[in-house]
Amino acid sequence: MICEIVTFPALRDMSREDLIEDARHVVERWQREPELVRKHFVVSDDGSTLKGIYLWKSRAAAVKAHDKAWLAQAETRIGVRPTIDYFETF
Repeated sequence: MICEIVTFPALRDMSREDLIEDARHVVERWQREPELVRKHFVVSDDGSTLKGIYLWKSRAAAVKAHDKAWLAQAETRIGVRPTIDYFETF
């Protein structure tokens, strides 16, 4: 199993409620991923950094889900390309 952590800055002036509402718009998309075991949305204490924490059955599935097209749309939306880190889960 692979843990993938996607990190990006929070959009300015977003309240906690705004962040939750924004996350709800992508839940259905991730629920359709057959190789995704679990996904968490997290925010730093100061509200400046967001992370998506994903547990995947394989690294190939993670890479496929966060492909060039996904990265491009994320960069367009938030103004910066998210960083992605992978960890073996044991």
